[in-house]
Amino acid sequence: SHYRNKMPLPVEGDVAKGEKTFKMKCAQCHTADKEGGNKQGPTLWNIYGRKSGQVEGYSYTTANKAAGVTWDEDALFEYLLNPKKYIPKTKMTFPGFKSEQDRADVIAFLKTCKD
Repeated sequence: SHYRNKMPLPVEGDVAKGEKTFKMKCAQCHTADKEGGNKQGPTLWNIYGRKSGQVEGYSYTTANKAAGVTWDEDALFEYLLNPKKYIPKTKMTFPGFKSEQDRADVIAFLKTCKD
């Protein structure tokens, strides 16, 4: 199922490491700054707490729009392990982060990318 029990993440995320990991692994397809806009993937500015499939001007797959996921820590933590398994049939080609620490770090960084 899509929902772990709402508990703190198993590891503490590091914002600086998360930003570095984001630049290496995610920035090819996503921006995470206010002016960045959409690339191959939608902008991740203000992702935290947003519902899936909602970025203005981005052409989402039906699967993504229909997923109805709210991007909180739990959803992002599970999604980033295996995006294709979490929401099948999307444009996301990234295989995921096996490392809990990498996922927690990227989430910590994404939480700072907001108005």
